[in-house]
Amino acid sequence: MRIAVAGATGNIGSLTVATLERAGHEVVRVSRSHGVDLSTGDGLDAALAGVDAVVDAVNVPSADRAETVRLFAAMTANLLAAEARAGVRHHVLLSIVGIADIEGNVHYAGKREQERLVAASPVPWTIVPATQFHDFAEMVAGWAERDGVATIAPLLVQPIAPQDVADVLAEVAVGEPQGRYPDVAGPETQDLVDMARRTHLARGRDVRLVPTWSGVFGPEMAGNALLPGERVRIAPTTFDEWLAKSV
Repeated sequence: MRIAVAGATGNIGSLTVATLERAGHEVVRVSRSHGVDLSTGDGLDAALAGVDAVVDAVNVPSADRAETVRLFAAMTANLLAAEARAGVRHHVLLSIVGIADIEGNVHYAGKREQERLVAASPVPWTIVPATQFHDFAEMVAGWAERDGVATIAPLLVQPIAPQDVADVLAEVAVGEPQGRYPDVAGPETQDLVDMARRTHLARGRDVRLVPTWSGVFGPEMAGNALLPGERVRIAPTTFDEWLAKSV
C-alpha cells in the first residue's frame, strides 16, 4: 500500500514510518522538511497522489487555547480536504485517552477539535486514542525544571511505549476504517512522579521532584481521568522494559 504519514519527523510519526516500511509499504513523509506545509496546505495535493491511507501523528506546540485549537484545526482541515480530492480511503488519527472529559488542558482542546473534524469528514476514518507515552514523565519534569528542582503533577497513568503506538497505527492504517478504536494503553498503571524519579535515576540525573497540582495538569486530571476505558487494547511493553532499552 501507499501510505502517507503526517508528522513523519516526530516521535510517533518517524516510528510509524519505519514500521510501515519494514512491512513493505510505500510511505510518503508529510512534513515541512519534506516540502509539505500542513498549516497552509502547500504541497499536500502532490504528496497525497495515489495514497491509499493517511496516518495523522501531527503535533503542535501548546500556546494559548485559541491558537492551539486554530493550528490543529487548520492542519486537520487541510489534510482532510486534500485526502478527499485525492480519493484517500482511510484517515487514521492518533488521539489521546480521556480528552472528552478534561476541559482545562489547552492541548486536549486542540485534539478534540481534530476529532470533531475527522468524524465530520467524508473520508472514512479511524480515531486511535492512546494513553501517555513512557517518556511523558521525563518530558513533563523537564518543562518545569529549574536549578535541579522540578514540579510535577502526581498523575495516575497507564503509559505505553511509543513503538507500541506506532505498531498499532501501522496495523490500523492497512486495514478497514473502524470509527473510534478502543483505547490503547500499556500493561501497568504508574504514578507520574515515580516514573520521572526512575527515569532520572536511570539517566544518572539528580533532580528533586515536587508533586503539585498547580502546573499544567490540574486536579481534574486526578484519579482515573487518564486511564483507559472498558474498551481497551493492552500493548505489551512495560515501563521498566522501555526504560532499560532507552538507556
